[in-house]
Amino acid sequence: MIRNVMHPALSTRVVARASTQRIVAKLTNYRHYYHVASTRRFSTTEVEEATADTNCSAQTENQAPLRSKPISILESLPVTFADISRANVAIRNGVMRTQCKKSYFLSELLGANIWLKTEFQQFTGSFKERGARNAIMQLLREQGEELKRYGVIAASAGNHALALAYHGKDLGVPVTVVMPTVAPMAKVDKCRKFGATVIIEGEHIGESKDFAEKMVASKGLSYINGYDDPPIVAGAGTIGIEIIEDVPCVDVVICPIGGAGLIAGISCAVKTLKPDVKVYGVEPEFAASYSAALKSGEPVPVKVTPTLADGLAVPMVGAHAFEVARHYVDECVLCTEKEVSLAILRLLENEKMVVEGGGATGLAALLPGAQLDRPELKGKNIVVPLCGGNIDTTVLGRVLERGLAADYRLTNFIATVSDRPGGIGRLTTLLGDMGASIKDMYHERAFLHSNIDHVKVKCVVELQGKEHAMELRKALIENGYDPVWDDDSQKMI
Repeated sequence: MIRNVMHPALSTRVVARASTQRIVAKLTNYRHYYHVASTRRFSTTEVEEATADTNCSAQTENQAPLRSKPISILESLPVTFADISRANVAIRNGVMRTQCKKSYFLSELLGANIWLKTEFQQFTGSFKERGARNAIMQLLREQGEELKRYGVIAASAGNHALALAYHGKDLGVPVTVVMPTVAPMAKVDKCRKFGATVIIEGEHIGESKDFAEKMVASKGLSYINGYDDPPIVAGAGTIGIEIIEDVPCVDVVICPIGGAGLIAGISCAVKTLKPDVKVYGVEPEFAASYSAALKSGEPVPVKVTPTLADGLAVPMVGAHAFEVARHYVDECVLCTEKEVSLAILRLLENEKMVVEGGGATGLAALLPGAQLDRPELKGKNIVVPLCGGNIDTTVLGRVLERGLAADYRLTNFIATVSDRPGGIGRLTTLLGDMGASIKDMYHERAFLHSNIDHVKVKCVVELQGKEHAMELRKALIENGYDPVWDDDSQKMI
Protein backbone atom coordinates (compact mmCIF):
# COMPACT_ATOMS: atom_id res chain seq x y z
CA MET A 1 0.00 0.00 0.00
CA ILE A 2 1.29 3.47 -0.86
CA ARG A 3 -1.48 5.64 0.61
CA ASN A 4 0.52 6.53 3.73
CA VAL A 5 3.85 7.20 2.01
CA MET A 6 4.71 10.91 1.91
CA HIS A 7 7.73 12.29 0.02
CA PRO A 8 9.92 13.68 2.86
CA ALA A 9 10.89 16.81 0.94
CA LEU A 10 7.23 17.87 0.75
CA SER A 11 6.50 17.79 4.47
CA THR A 12 9.04 20.54 5.27
CA ARG A 13 8.18 22.78 2.35
CA VAL A 14 4.37 22.79 2.26
CA VAL A 15 3.94 26.54 2.49
CA ALA A 16 6.82 27.45 0.18
CA ARG A 17 5.62 25.08 -2.49
CA ALA A 18 1.96 25.94 -2.90
CA SER A 19 2.36 26.14 -6.66
CA THR A 20 4.12 22.79 -6.75
CA GLN A 21 1.25 21.26 -4.80
CA ARG A 22 -1.17 22.50 -7.44
CA ILE A 23 0.85 20.62 -10.05
CA VAL A 24 0.86 17.53 -7.91
CA ALA A 25 -2.84 17.73 -7.07
CA LYS A 26 -3.76 17.64 -10.73
CA LEU A 27 -1.51 14.66 -11.33
CA THR A 28 -3.55 12.71 -8.73
CA ASN A 29 -1.42 13.49 -5.66
CA TYR A 30 2.27 14.04 -4.90
CA ARG A 31 3.21 10.84 -3.14
CA HIS A 32 1.26 8.71 -5.60
CA TYR A 33 2.85 10.53 -8.52
CA TYR A 34 6.41 9.50 -7.72
CA HIS A 35 5.54 5.88 -7.09
CA VAL A 36 3.32 5.52 -10.14
CA ALA A 37 6.04 7.10 -12.30
CA SER A 38 7.95 3.85 -12.17
CA THR A 39 5.17 2.05 -14.06
CA ARG A 40 3.31 4.80 -15.89
CA ARG A 41 4.26 7.94 -17.79
CA PHE A 42 1.86 10.88 -17.79
CA SER A 43 0.68 12.16 -21.14
CA THR A 44 1.58 15.57 -22.52
CA THR A 45 -2.03 16.74 -22.02
CA GLU A 46 -2.03 15.74 -18.33
CA VAL A 47 1.24 17.53 -17.64
CA GLU A 48 0.22 20.69 -19.51
CA GLU A 49 -3.13 20.84 -17.67
CA ALA A 50 -1.38 20.31 -14.34
CA THR A 51 1.12 23.11 -14.93
CA ALA A 52 -1.22 25.62 -16.54
CA ASP A 53 -1.82 27.72 -13.42
CA THR A 54 1.61 27.59 -11.74
CA ASN A 55 2.92 30.98 -12.92
CA CYS A 56 4.14 33.30 -10.17
CA SER A 57 2.98 36.88 -9.91
CA ALA A 58 6.22 38.00 -11.56
CA GLN A 59 5.20 36.28 -14.80
CA THR A 60 3.04 38.57 -16.89
CA GLU A 61 2.45 36.59 -20.07
CA ASN A 62 1.32 33.09 -20.85
CA GLN A 63 3.64 31.16 -23.08
CA ALA A 64 2.52 28.27 -25.20
CA PRO A 65 4.07 24.96 -24.13
CA LEU A 66 7.37 24.59 -25.93
CA ARG A 67 7.30 20.83 -26.11
CA SER A 68 5.11 19.59 -28.93
CA LYS A 69 6.83 16.25 -29.50
CA PRO A 70 4.58 13.19 -29.81
CA ILE A 71 4.45 11.40 -26.49
CA SER A 72 5.54 8.14 -28.16
CA ILE A 73 8.86 9.74 -29.16
CA LEU A 74 9.53 11.07 -25.67
CA GLU A 75 8.72 7.71 -24.07
CA SER A 76 11.19 5.95 -26.35
CA LEU A 77 14.14 8.18 -25.37
CA PRO A 78 17.07 6.61 -23.45
CA VAL A 79 16.01 8.55 -20.33
CA THR A 80 12.44 9.54 -19.43
CA PHE A 81 10.87 11.39 -16.55
CA ALA A 82 9.94 8.03 -15.02
CA ASP A 83 13.65 7.20 -14.76
CA ILE A 84 14.36 10.56 -13.13
CA SER A 85 11.49 10.05 -10.66
CA ARG A 86 12.84 6.68 -9.61
CA ALA A 87 16.32 8.17 -9.22
CA ASN A 88 14.89 10.95 -7.07
CA VAL A 89 13.49 8.40 -4.64
CA ALA A 90 16.59 6.19 -4.76
CA ILE A 91 19.26 8.78 -3.97
CA ARG A 92 17.43 11.18 -1.65
CA ASN A 93 18.92 9.69 1.53
CA GLY A 94 22.49 9.69 0.20
CA VAL A 95 22.84 13.00 -1.63
CA MET A 96 22.44 16.53 -0.31
CA ARG A 97 19.41 18.52 -1.43
CA THR A 98 21.06 21.82 -2.37
CA GLN A 99 19.54 25.27 -2.06
CA CYS A 100 18.06 27.43 -4.80
CA LYS A 101 19.26 30.76 -3.46
CA LYS A 102 18.04 34.05 -4.89
CA SER A 103 20.88 36.49 -5.55
CA TYR A 104 20.14 40.15 -4.85
CA PHE A 105 23.40 41.40 -6.38
CA LEU A 106 23.23 39.36 -9.57
CA SER A 107 19.54 40.14 -10.01
CA GLU A 108 20.35 43.86 -9.90
CA LEU A 109 23.30 43.46 -12.26
CA LEU A 110 21.48 41.35 -14.85
CA GLY A 111 17.99 42.88 -14.66
CA ALA A 112 16.28 39.57 -13.87
CA ASN A 113 15.41 37.45 -10.85
CA ILE A 114 18.42 35.14 -10.52
CA TRP A 115 18.33 31.95 -8.45
CA LEU A 116 21.53 29.94 -7.94
CA LYS A 117 21.28 26.16 -7.49
CA THR A 118 24.30 25.46 -5.28
CA GLU A 119 25.40 22.00 -6.49
CA PHE A 120 29.03 22.83 -5.65
CA GLN A 121 28.04 22.30 -2.00
CA GLN A 122 27.76 18.54 -2.46
CA PHE A 123 30.25 16.63 -0.32
CA THR A 124 32.65 16.00 -3.22
CA GLY A 125 32.04 19.43 -4.70
CA SER A 126 29.83 18.76 -7.73
CA PHE A 127 26.47 17.53 -9.02
CA LYS A 128 28.15 14.31 -10.19
CA GLU A 129 27.22 12.63 -6.92
CA ARG A 130 23.60 12.29 -8.02
CA GLY A 131 24.34 10.24 -11.10
CA ALA A 132 27.17 8.26 -9.51
CA ARG A 133 25.05 7.06 -6.60
CA ASN A 134 22.10 6.28 -8.84
CA ALA A 135 24.27 4.30 -11.26
CA ILE A 136 25.92 2.23 -8.51
CA MET A 137 22.57 1.52 -6.84
CA GLN A 138 21.07 0.37 -10.14
CA LEU A 139 24.02 -1.95 -10.78
CA LEU A 140 23.64 -3.33 -7.24
CA ARG A 141 20.01 -4.16 -7.95
CA GLU A 142 21.03 -5.93 -11.17
CA GLN A 143 24.24 -7.68 -10.05
CA GLY A 144 24.01 -7.89 -6.27
CA GLU A 145 27.03 -9.32 -4.47
CA GLU A 146 28.89 -9.87 -7.73
CA LEU A 147 29.29 -6.09 -8.11
CA LYS A 148 30.73 -5.85 -4.61
CA ARG A 149 33.25 -8.52 -5.53
CA TYR A 150 34.46 -7.04 -8.84
CA GLY A 151 33.54 -3.37 -8.59
CA VAL A 152 33.10 -0.53 -11.07
CA ILE A 153 35.50 1.51 -13.18
CA ALA A 154 35.41 4.93 -14.83
CA ALA A 155 37.65 7.35 -16.67
CA SER A 156 37.58 10.87 -15.28
CA ALA A 157 39.84 13.84 -14.68
CA GLY A 158 38.09 14.89 -11.52
CA ASN A 159 34.47 15.33 -10.46
CA HIS A 160 33.02 12.03 -11.68
CA ALA A 161 35.97 10.14 -10.21
CA LEU A 162 35.48 11.83 -6.84
CA ALA A 163 31.74 11.17 -6.79
CA LEU A 164 32.15 7.52 -7.78
CA ALA A 165 34.93 6.94 -5.24
CA TYR A 166 32.93 8.47 -2.38
CA HIS A 167 29.62 6.74 -3.06
CA GLY A 168 31.29 3.46 -3.98
CA LYS A 169 32.89 3.41 -0.54
CA ASP A 170 29.56 4.33 1.08
CA LEU A 171 27.73 1.51 -0.74
CA GLY A 172 30.49 -1.07 -0.31
CA VAL A 173 31.45 -1.28 -3.99
CA PRO A 174 35.14 -1.23 -5.04
CA VAL A 175 35.93 1.63 -7.41
CA THR A 176 38.75 1.98 -9.92
CA VAL A 177 39.28 5.34 -11.64
CA VAL A 178 41.58 5.94 -14.60
CA MET A 179 42.75 9.54 -14.63
CA PRO A 180 44.82 11.34 -17.30
CA THR A 181 48.22 12.80 -16.52
CA VAL A 182 46.70 16.31 -16.55
CA ALA A 183 44.32 15.52 -13.68
CA PRO A 184 44.86 17.87 -10.70
CA MET A 185 46.85 16.16 -7.97
CA ALA A 186 44.43 17.40 -5.33
CA LYS A 187 41.62 15.40 -6.97
CA VAL A 188 43.86 12.35 -7.41
CA ASP A 189 44.75 12.39 -3.70
CA LYS A 190 41.08 12.77 -2.67
CA CYS A 191 40.09 9.76 -4.77
CA ARG A 192 42.73 7.67 -3.02
CA LYS A 193 41.53 8.89 0.40
CA PHE A 194 38.02 7.69 -0.50
CA GLY A 195 39.50 4.23 -1.06
CA ALA A 196 39.47 4.14 -4.85
CA THR A 197 42.16 2.44 -6.91
CA VAL A 198 43.66 5.25 -8.99
CA ILE A 199 45.44 4.56 -12.28
CA ILE A 200 47.19 7.44 -14.08
CA GLU A 201 47.06 6.65 -17.78
CA GLY A 202 46.72 8.74 -20.94
CA GLU A 203 47.47 12.31 -21.92
CA HIS A 204 43.76 13.18 -22.08
CA ILE A 205 40.43 11.73 -21.01
CA GLY A 206 39.97 9.90 -24.32
CA GLU A 207 43.09 7.82 -23.82
CA SER A 208 42.11 7.17 -20.20
CA LYS A 209 38.71 5.90 -21.34
CA ASP A 210 40.28 3.54 -23.88
CA PHE A 211 42.48 2.07 -21.14
CA ALA A 212 39.53 1.72 -18.75
CA GLU A 213 37.44 -0.11 -21.34
CA LYS A 214 40.21 -2.66 -21.78
CA MET A 215 40.11 -3.37 -18.04
CA VAL A 216 36.37 -3.99 -18.22
CA ALA A 217 36.94 -7.05 -20.37
CA SER A 218 40.05 -8.31 -18.58
CA LYS A 219 38.94 -7.90 -14.96
CA GLY A 220 35.14 -8.11 -15.11
CA LEU A 221 34.54 -4.55 -13.96
CA SER A 222 31.41 -2.55 -14.77
CA TYR A 223 32.12 0.67 -16.65
CA ILE A 224 30.19 3.82 -15.67
CA ASN A 225 30.32 6.65 -18.18
CA GLY A 226 30.35 9.98 -16.35
CA TYR A 227 27.91 11.78 -18.64
CA ASP A 228 26.21 9.32 -20.98
CA ASP A 229 24.98 6.30 -19.05
CA PRO A 230 21.18 6.55 -18.61
CA PRO A 231 21.35 6.19 -14.78
CA ILE A 232 23.89 9.04 -14.72
CA VAL A 233 21.57 11.26 -16.78
CA ALA A 234 18.58 10.31 -14.63
CA GLY A 235 20.47 11.15 -11.45
CA ALA A 236 21.41 14.57 -12.82
CA GLY A 237 17.77 15.11 -13.73
CA THR A 238 16.77 15.13 -10.06
CA ILE A 239 18.13 18.68 -10.00
CA GLY A 240 15.30 19.63 -12.34
CA ILE A 241 12.67 18.26 -9.95
CA GLU A 242 14.16 20.29 -7.09
CA ILE A 243 14.23 23.43 -9.24
CA ILE A 244 10.48 23.18 -9.96
CA GLU A 245 9.73 22.45 -6.30
CA ASP A 246 11.84 25.30 -4.91
CA VAL A 247 11.20 27.92 -7.62
CA PRO A 248 7.75 27.07 -9.04
CA CYS A 249 7.63 30.42 -10.85
CA VAL A 250 10.77 29.62 -12.88
CA ASP A 251 10.72 30.93 -16.46
CA VAL A 252 14.23 30.01 -17.61
CA VAL A 253 16.90 27.45 -16.69
CA ILE A 254 20.46 28.03 -17.93
CA CYS A 255 22.68 24.97 -17.71
CA PRO A 256 26.34 24.23 -18.54
CA ILE A 257 27.05 21.64 -21.23
CA GLY A 258 30.03 19.30 -21.31
CA GLY A 259 29.07 15.76 -22.22
CA ALA A 260 25.38 16.85 -22.16
CA GLY A 261 24.29 14.48 -19.36
CA LEU A 262 23.42 17.28 -16.95
CA ILE A 263 21.32 19.33 -19.36
CA ALA A 264 19.63 16.21 -20.72
CA GLY A 265 18.39 15.22 -17.27
CA ILE A 266 17.47 18.71 -16.10
CA SER A 267 15.64 19.65 -19.30
CA CYS A 268 13.64 16.41 -19.30
CA ALA A 269 12.49 16.93 -15.70
CA VAL A 270 11.79 20.64 -16.00
CA LYS A 271 9.95 20.41 -19.32
CA THR A 272 7.85 17.49 -18.08
CA LEU A 273 6.72 19.31 -14.95
CA LYS A 274 6.45 22.75 -16.55
CA PRO A 275 6.58 22.67 -20.37
CA ASP A 276 6.61 26.45 -20.84
CA VAL A 277 10.01 26.86 -19.15
CA LYS A 278 12.82 27.71 -21.55
CA VAL A 279 16.04 25.71 -21.15
CA TYR A 280 19.28 27.15 -22.51
CA GLY A 281 22.58 25.31 -22.70
CA VAL A 282 25.97 27.02 -22.44
CA GLU A 283 29.30 25.58 -23.48
CA PRO A 284 32.80 27.12 -23.70
CA GLU A 285 33.83 28.35 -27.15
CA PHE A 286 36.95 26.16 -26.94
CA ALA A 287 34.93 22.95 -26.44
CA ALA A 288 31.74 23.34 -28.49
CA SER A 289 30.93 19.64 -28.91
CA TYR A 290 27.16 19.99 -28.36
CA SER A 291 26.88 22.77 -30.95
CA ALA A 292 28.78 20.58 -33.41
CA ALA A 293 26.41 17.69 -32.69
CA LEU A 294 23.39 19.90 -33.36
CA LYS A 295 24.82 20.95 -36.73
CA SER A 296 25.60 17.36 -37.72
CA GLY A 297 22.47 15.82 -36.26
CA GLU A 298 24.56 13.39 -34.20
CA PRO A 299 27.55 13.45 -31.83
CA VAL A 300 30.78 14.18 -33.68
CA PRO A 301 34.34 14.66 -32.38
CA VAL A 302 35.59 18.24 -32.17
CA LYS A 303 38.95 19.78 -31.42
CA VAL A 304 39.15 20.84 -27.78
CA THR A 305 41.67 23.40 -26.60
CA PRO A 306 42.53 24.23 -22.97
CA THR A 307 39.80 26.25 -21.30
CA LEU A 308 39.01 27.71 -17.88
CA ALA A 309 35.90 25.51 -17.99
CA ASP A 310 38.05 22.37 -17.99
CA GLY A 311 35.25 20.23 -16.59
CA LEU A 312 33.28 20.84 -19.79
CA ALA A 313 36.13 20.08 -22.19
CA VAL A 314 34.58 16.95 -23.70
CA PRO A 315 35.58 16.21 -27.32
CA MET A 316 32.26 14.50 -28.15
CA VAL A 317 28.93 14.60 -26.33
CA GLY A 318 27.34 11.36 -25.22
CA ALA A 319 24.99 9.68 -27.68
CA HIS A 320 22.28 8.93 -25.09
CA ALA A 321 22.53 12.36 -23.52
CA PHE A 322 22.36 14.11 -26.89
CA GLU A 323 19.34 12.11 -27.97
CA VAL A 324 17.46 13.27 -24.85
CA ALA A 325 18.71 16.85 -24.80
CA ARG A 326 17.91 17.68 -28.41
CA HIS A 327 14.22 16.99 -27.76
CA TYR A 328 14.01 19.32 -24.77
CA VAL A 329 16.71 22.03 -24.91
CA ASP A 330 15.57 25.26 -26.60
CA GLU A 331 18.93 26.72 -27.55
CA CYS A 332 22.67 26.33 -27.01
CA VAL A 333 25.03 29.33 -26.84
CA LEU A 334 28.77 29.77 -26.36
CA CYS A 335 30.69 31.74 -23.75
CA THR A 336 34.20 33.18 -23.90
CA GLU A 337 37.12 32.71 -21.53
CA LYS A 338 36.74 36.34 -20.48
CA GLU A 339 33.10 35.78 -19.53
CA VAL A 340 33.93 32.65 -17.53
CA SER A 341 36.61 34.46 -15.53
CA LEU A 342 34.23 37.35 -14.88
CA ALA A 343 31.51 34.95 -13.71
CA ILE A 344 33.89 33.31 -11.21
CA LEU A 345 34.89 36.78 -9.96
CA ARG A 346 31.27 37.95 -9.60
CA LEU A 347 30.32 34.84 -7.62
CA LEU A 348 33.30 35.15 -5.29
CA GLU A 349 32.90 38.87 -4.64
CA ASN A 350 29.11 39.12 -4.48
CA GLU A 351 27.98 35.71 -3.26
CA LYS A 352 31.12 34.49 -1.44
CA MET A 353 30.92 31.33 -3.56
CA VAL A 354 33.99 29.56 -4.96
CA VAL A 355 32.90 27.92 -8.21
CA GLU A 356 35.02 26.25 -10.89
CA GLY A 357 35.02 27.44 -14.49
CA GLY A 358 32.67 24.75 -15.79
CA GLY A 359 30.23 25.41 -12.96
CA ALA A 360 30.10 29.14 -13.71
CA THR A 361 29.43 29.00 -17.46
CA GLY A 362 25.67 29.33 -17.05
CA LEU A 363 26.13 32.66 -15.31
CA ALA A 364 28.87 33.65 -17.77
CA ALA A 365 26.39 33.61 -20.67
CA LEU A 366 24.09 36.01 -18.77
CA LEU A 367 26.66 38.71 -18.06
CA PRO A 368 26.39 42.08 -19.85
CA GLY A 369 27.49 41.68 -23.45
CA ALA A 370 27.29 37.86 -23.40
CA GLN A 371 25.03 35.83 -25.68
CA LEU A 372 22.11 35.57 -23.24
CA ASP A 373 22.15 39.28 -22.38
CA ARG A 374 18.83 39.64 -24.20
CA PRO A 375 15.80 41.91 -23.77
CA GLU A 376 13.39 38.97 -23.65
CA LEU A 377 15.13 37.59 -20.54
CA LYS A 378 14.96 40.80 -18.53
CA GLY A 379 12.61 40.53 -15.57
CA LYS A 380 12.32 36.75 -15.90
CA ASN A 381 12.78 34.20 -13.13
CA ILE A 382 16.02 32.46 -14.04
CA VAL A 383 17.62 29.46 -12.30
CA VAL A 384 21.33 28.84 -12.88
CA PRO A 385 22.81 25.55 -11.59
CA LEU A 386 26.33 26.10 -10.25
CA CYS A 387 27.38 22.53 -10.89
CA GLY A 388 30.90 22.35 -9.43
CA GLY A 389 33.37 24.00 -7.09
CA ASN A 390 36.53 21.92 -7.43
CA ILE A 391 39.04 24.52 -8.56
CA ASP A 392 42.71 24.39 -7.60
CA THR A 393 43.93 27.28 -5.46
CA THR A 394 46.68 28.18 -7.91
CA VAL A 395 44.24 28.14 -10.83
CA LEU A 396 41.78 30.24 -8.83
CA GLY A 397 44.43 32.93 -8.36
CA ARG A 398 45.14 33.09 -12.08
CA VAL A 399 41.45 33.08 -12.96
CA LEU A 400 40.74 35.93 -10.56
CA GLU A 401 43.51 38.02 -12.12
CA ARG A 402 42.01 37.37 -15.54
CA GLY A 403 38.62 38.37 -14.18
CA LEU A 404 40.02 41.60 -12.78
CA ALA A 405 41.64 42.34 -16.14
CA ALA A 406 38.39 41.62 -17.98
CA ASP A 407 36.65 43.98 -15.55
CA TYR A 408 39.22 46.76 -16.27
CA ARG A 409 40.29 46.68 -12.64
CA LEU A 410 43.72 45.37 -13.58
CA THR A 411 45.33 46.73 -16.72
CA ASN A 412 48.72 47.31 -18.28
CA PHE A 413 50.21 49.87 -20.61
CA ILE A 414 53.59 51.00 -21.93
CA ALA A 415 54.65 54.63 -21.54
CA THR A 416 57.77 56.41 -22.81
CA VAL A 417 59.40 58.55 -20.14
CA SER A 418 62.55 60.63 -19.75
CA ASP A 419 65.64 58.73 -18.60
CA ARG A 420 66.73 61.77 -16.62
CA PRO A 421 66.42 61.86 -12.82
CA GLY A 422 62.80 62.34 -11.84
CA GLY A 423 61.36 60.99 -15.13
CA ILE A 424 59.77 57.89 -13.65
CA GLY A 425 58.97 59.80 -10.46
CA ARG A 426 56.74 62.19 -12.39
CA LEU A 427 54.92 59.21 -13.97
CA THR A 428 54.31 57.52 -10.63
CA THR A 429 53.13 60.80 -9.15
CA LEU A 430 50.58 61.12 -11.95
CA LEU A 431 49.43 57.55 -11.39
CA GLY A 432 49.03 58.24 -7.68
CA ASP A 433 47.09 61.44 -8.34
CA MET A 434 44.74 59.49 -10.63
CA GLY A 435 44.09 56.85 -7.94
CA ALA A 436 45.92 54.05 -9.76
CA SER A 437 47.73 51.51 -7.58
CA ILE A 438 50.99 50.27 -9.17
CA LYS A 439 51.17 46.48 -9.10
CA ASP A 440 54.27 46.06 -11.27
CA MET A 441 56.68 48.22 -13.29
CA TYR A 442 59.43 47.23 -15.74
CA HIS A 443 62.09 49.35 -17.54
CA GLU A 444 63.15 48.73 -21.14
CA ARG A 445 66.10 50.64 -22.61
CA ALA A 446 67.51 48.38 -25.35
CA PHE A 447 64.49 48.09 -27.64
CA LEU A 448 63.53 51.76 -27.94
CA HIS A 449 64.53 53.15 -31.33
CA SER A 450 64.06 56.86 -30.63
CA ASN A 451 65.62 59.49 -28.36
CA ILE A 452 68.52 58.04 -26.37
CA ASP A 453 67.35 60.01 -23.35
CA HIS A 454 64.07 58.08 -23.10
CA VAL A 455 63.07 54.65 -21.80
CA LYS A 456 59.99 52.49 -22.09
CA VAL A 457 58.20 51.65 -18.86
CA LYS A 458 55.64 48.86 -18.73
CA CYS A 459 53.16 49.38 -15.92
CA VAL A 460 50.55 47.06 -14.43
CA VAL A 461 48.07 49.04 -12.35
CA GLU A 462 44.97 48.32 -10.29
CA LEU A 463 41.95 50.49 -11.11
CA GLN A 464 38.30 50.77 -10.16
CA GLY A 465 36.78 49.82 -13.50
CA LYS A 466 36.34 50.81 -17.13
CA GLU A 467 35.57 54.52 -16.54
CA HIS A 468 38.58 54.87 -14.28
CA ALA A 469 40.80 53.26 -16.96
CA MET A 470 39.52 55.70 -19.57
CA GLU A 471 40.23 58.66 -17.27
CA LEU A 472 43.77 57.41 -16.65
CA ARG A 473 44.45 56.97 -20.36
CA LYS A 474 43.23 60.50 -21.06
CA ALA A 475 45.47 61.92 -18.32
CA LEU A 476 48.53 60.06 -19.65
CA ILE A 477 47.94 61.39 -23.17
CA GLU A 478 47.45 64.95 -21.91
CA ASN A 479 50.76 64.75 -20.04
CA GLY A 480 52.66 63.58 -23.13
CA TYR A 481 53.25 59.94 -22.25
CA ASP A 482 51.54 58.56 -25.39
CA PRO A 483 50.63 55.23 -23.70
CA VAL A 484 50.30 51.97 -25.61
CA TRP A 485 47.58 49.83 -24.03
CA ASP A 486 46.96 46.11 -24.41
CA ASP A 487 44.50 44.99 -27.08
CA ASP A 488 41.48 44.67 -24.78
CA SER A 489 42.06 48.10 -23.28
CA GLN A 490 42.35 49.65 -26.73
CA LYS A 491 38.86 48.39 -27.58
CA MET A 492 37.25 50.43 -24.83
CA ILE A 493 38.11 53.79 -26.48
